[in-house]
Amino acid sequence: MAIKPFNWTCPHCDRAQVVTSINFSTGESKIWAGTIVEGDLAVCHMAVGCSNFECNKVSVQLSIRPERNRGLHGSYIDLVAPPLFERWVLPNSIAKSQPDYIPAALREDYFEACLIKDDSPKAAATLARRCIQGMIRDFAEISKGRLIDEIVALRAAVEAGTAPRGVTAESVEAIDHVRSIGNIGAHMEKDIDLIVPVDPDEAQTLIELIEMLFEEWYVARDARQKRLDRVSAIGADKKQLIADGRSRAALPAPEVKAAS
Repeated sequence: MAIKPFNWTCPHCDRAQVVTSINFSTGESKIWAGTIVEGDLAVCHMAVGCSNFECNKVSVQLSIRPERNRGLHGSYIDLVAPPLFERWVLPNSIAKSQPDYIPAALREDYFEACLIKDDSPKAAATLARRCIQGMIRDFAEISKGRLIDEIVALRAAVEAGTAPRGVTAESVEAIDHVRSIGNIGAHMEKDIDLIVPVDPDEAQTLIELIEMLFEEWYVARDARQKRLDRVSAIGADKKQLIADGRSRAALPAPEVKAAS
C-alpha cells in the first residue's frame, strides 16, 4: 500500500528517519465474538521497520477499533472514534534508549516507570520520583531526608554558583513545578516509596522531566568532557611535535668532508 512519507523516530534506537511504503504496513481483522455490547470491532496493526542498519528493528502498534457498516458498500474501520485499546507492543514501552554512563539504578527506574505508566500510573510516578531524587543525589551530590529539602538545597547551590555545570535555575524550577502538580504536589516531599493516587498524565510529566534531566545533565556533561579530551589530545600532539622539532634542531650538524 502506497503511503505519504512521514517523519518518525525509532523508539528502539532513537534515530530520526523518514518512513515510506517500503518499511511500513498496516492492516485489520474483524473480531468475531457474537453479539457484544461493544458492537462490531476489528483488531488493527501498524508496523514500521527501522531504516537504521545498526538497529533494523520493527515497531508494532495494536489497537481495537469500532467497525462501521456502509450497507451495500461493506464496512470500514472508524479511525475518528476513540479506540477501545491502543498500545505499542514492540517495543512495549515509551522508554528511550539511554547511555551506559547514566547510573544503572537511574536507568532501571526510568525504564520500569515507562513500562507500567498506563497499567499503574501511581507506581510509575513513584519510580519516577525516586529516579529524580537519585539524580539529585548522584549528579549534584545533595542528599537530604526529603526530596523537597534536596530541591531547596539544589536551588541554593545554583544561586551560589556551586551547582554542577548543567544544573540551571530552569531545571530546578521544572522539578519544583512537577512537585506541585495535583496529588504529586501533595506528597512528593514525603517518602518517595509512598504509593499515592496519580493519573497517567502526571506520570507522563514526570517521565518527560527525567528525559530532560538525563539530556541536560548526563548527556551534556559527557559530550562536554569528550570535546575537552579531544582538545587536550590535539594540544598534547602539538607539544610533542614542537619538542621533537627542537630535539632535531639541537643535534650537531653533520660533518662535511672536503673533496680530495
